[in-house]
Amino acid sequence: MDDKITDAPAFFDGPHGPLAYRRRQPRGAPTGPGLVWLPGYGSDMLGGKATAMAHFAADRGRDSLRFDYSGCGESPGDFEAGAVGRWTEDAAAAIAALTRGPQILVGSSMGAWIALLLLRGRRVPIAGLVLIAPAPDFATELTPTQWSEEDWARLQREGRLEIPGDEGFVMIYTRYLFEDGAQHRVLNAPLQAGCPVRILSGLADDVVPPGHVLRLADHLEAEDMIVRFIKGGDHRLSRDSDIATLLTAMAEIAS
Repeated sequence: MDDKITDAPAFFDGPHGPLAYRRRQPRGAPTGPGLVWLPGYGSDMLGGKATAMAHFAADRGRDSLRFDYSGCGESPGDFEAGAVGRWTEDAAAAIAALTRGPQILVGSSMGAWIALLLLRGRRVPIAGLVLIAPAPDFATELTPTQWSEEDWARLQREGRLEIPGDEGFVMIYTRYLFEDGAQHRVLNAPLQAGCPVRILSGLADDVVPPGHVLRLADHLEAEDMIVRFIKGGDHRLSRDSDIATLLTAMAEIAS
């Protein structure tokens, strides 16, 4: 097994063009279900939580798969043509093509929404869910309450909106992102998990408030579900202590 985490990606033909991915396989037979990383909006497969998942899987003799949605990270394409429906199709194709058997889906923010869409549609076999700062239905339930009327008007008028972030990073949102999101809601009906679920949420998260996380927990029907609220944790949940909590959550499912 190659222990390099940031080596060059491989590519496969996804439904919307080539998708970059990194898969790590154990030398022998896997000891249990593999783990799949589902990035958040504007994120990719090279972040700290994603690489921590890959190391976790390698240490336990499990497969792991990380990939970038079309137009994101190392995958070519037009980012602004993407939305949760399109990226869910990417995820379903990647998992079907690059894994075998039930997988533990580890989704961050929008990635958690995509994991729930995969669950609802029974599009891939799922052995467990680890949802980090989950933002299902953010296009209808969260962002509309967090933006100013001026920002919304500009988005509707121009079809896109740029919002400056940390360290000069600019996040781009499109009108299509929100139109598509309204067609892929998951909190409008109960969800039958049929697998263990772990949900992690930071109490200092200014993007996904605890109330939204509790609403998700109420909609998810699972015999084995634990919700952890992390004091001082923000939306990224990328501190060393946050990563340790993530590893604990994964270990509870992948034991």
